[in-house]
Amino acid sequence: MMTFMNLPNSISTGRIALVPVLATVLYFDSPTMRWVALLVYTIGCISDFLDGYLARREKQISELGRMLDPVADKLLVVTVIFMLVITERIEGSNLMASLIILLREFLVSALREFLADLRMRMHVTGAAKWKTVLQMFALGFFIVGDAAPDTIVSFVSIAGTTLLWAAALISVTSGIGYVRFCLLGIERYHRRKQRRAKLAGKIGLLKNPPARSRTQS
Repeated sequence: MMTFMNLPNSISTGRIALVPVLATVLYFDSPTMRWVALLVYTIGCISDFLDGYLARREKQISELGRMLDPVADKLLVVTVIFMLVITERIEGSNLMASLIILLREFLVSALREFLADLRMRMHVTGAAKWKTVLQMFALGFFIVGDAAPDTIVSFVSIAGTTLLWAAALISVTSGIGYVRFCLLGIERYHRRKQRRAKLAGKIGLLKNPPARSRTQS
């Protein structure tokens, strides 16, 4: 019998537990701590892939896992971006790209919750998966920043900025796709509701036919 806290869910919970550790390491900024932060962040990113892979392979997909996994992902992303902003490793025009990514995360979370109330599920799209991959690498480059060896500091900066904006662009396109899916879902929900109401009305008529009027002789 599958328990709620199976291995994939335990990994997701562990990723949530890593978030305050990562925030602390990022706050105490130094070249050494940046590499430590990259290590912790990499563990979090690997666990993001691992929990989903194990859940599918072991057929241990659960409602708890569907809730824990996106929550863990968003906590990790939001925390890293926030800490990189306050430590001024993300600044200038890159702040706008970060804001786009964050707004998209909140939007998708709200849409998922709304559709859940309608008993509908919004699956992850291919574009969203690419966004996640680009975003992971971009934030990794920003975590290291100028703590990288002098020979590759310029590359780290350019790669981080390029990948961050690529992730932001895909965030916009995939976000629009999710909004369209949500609108179509609402339309389908109302159509089903109307059909059920009509069917219920027909069944009611069959069970309680209108009384026939009697003519007096």
